Amino acid sequence: MSMIRDLRAVVRPSRPSLRKDGGAYDTTRDPGTPSAVVDCAVYRDGARVDIGKPLTPHEAMRLVRRDGGFVWIGLHEPTEAEFAVIAREFGLHPLAVEDAVQAHQRPKLERYDDSLFTVFKTIHYVEHDQLTANSEVVETGEVMCFTGRDFFITVRHGGQGSLRALRHRLQDDPELLARGPSAVLHSIADHVVDGYVAVADAVQDDIDEVETEVFTPGRKGGVSRGVDSARIYQLKREVLEFKRAVSPLLRPMQLLSERPMRLIDPDIQKYFRDVADHLARVHEQVIGFDELLNSILQANLAQASVAQNEDMRKITAWAAIIAVPTMVTGVYGMNFEHMPELHAKYGYPAVLAFTVTVCLAIHRTLKRNGWL
Repeated sequence: MSMIRDLRAVVRPSRPSLRKDGGAYDTTRDPGTPSAVVDCAVYRDGARVDIGKPLTPHEAMRLVRRDGGFVWIGLHEPTEAEFAVIAREFGLHPLAVEDAVQAHQRPKLERYDDSLFTVFKTIHYVEHDQLTANSEVVETGEVMCFTGRDFFITVRHGGQGSLRALRHRLQDDPELLARGPSAVLHSIADHVVDGYVAVADAVQDDIDEVETEVFTPGRKGGVSRGVDSARIYQLKREVLEFKRAVSPLLRPMQLLSERPMRLIDPDIQKYFRDVADHLARVHEQVIGFDELLNSILQANLAQASVAQNEDMRKITAWAAIIAVPTMVTGVYGMNFEHMPELHAKYGYPAVLAFTVTVCLAIHRTLKRNGWL
């Protein structure tokens, strides 16, 4: 059982790389393989069978039928014609084949007579210096898996989510790989969900940044003027895309972890529970992100409204102060012959002093009441 105890360490690195130029996101193809085939290999007793040349899917399957083991074929965005040859060779169900070629499928698990068809959405966090109204926060891709008794086929769509590094890690653990196609399926599920965990942490940082800006007091301790609402809307759209990848996968992971299946090794099946647990936690995080962004957006709009009301109060206060000299000058500008203090020696400065005194008194009162 040492292989089972080491399962998590093999298939789950401490934190998947978020780089697109290598590592977990290497999308290069093997120049020795034709067309959409990224890699095609036969595994027997946990080791890769090396015959000195690249194998075609037909040759690989012929070796498996003759000597045992299983074949793992990886494809990237195959055309309908390219995939039709492989579908005939392995007897794949037409409905699953159609989904694999067309892509843009919801995460799901479908069981056929001789195979399982599983769809995973891969998520990649897009690095950015500053979140803007047009920032792309997450990119999605797809990994579709056909699991059979003696074959495993992966079909990838999108520019990220390469399985090359995962394949190499599995090849370094022949005891695990000897468990067959179900061990590969678990490793891919675990790899995809670990990617969700890493992206959730990065998105959390973006949300914390926006939250800090929204609730930071304005200059001189005044009311915050809020942030651009378009930035919050954009982040909310990206979180919604993340949610579409995570939520539909809950049921398939539950089925793989709880319901006995003929094509899943019982020793491997129990470890799907760990994947389902991590997925459930990520799902809770994403739901929390959505609710938190709703609250941040409402708070931001409320702050903008409060700031506008504060501006209107200040304008109204200054209008009240200016109304006093306006009224006095208006009275003395009516040009009547008999008006009080027209010929008084100190009438002009007295009126000015009265006007200033009244204005200062109004200003002090409004400032004490928080209007200025």
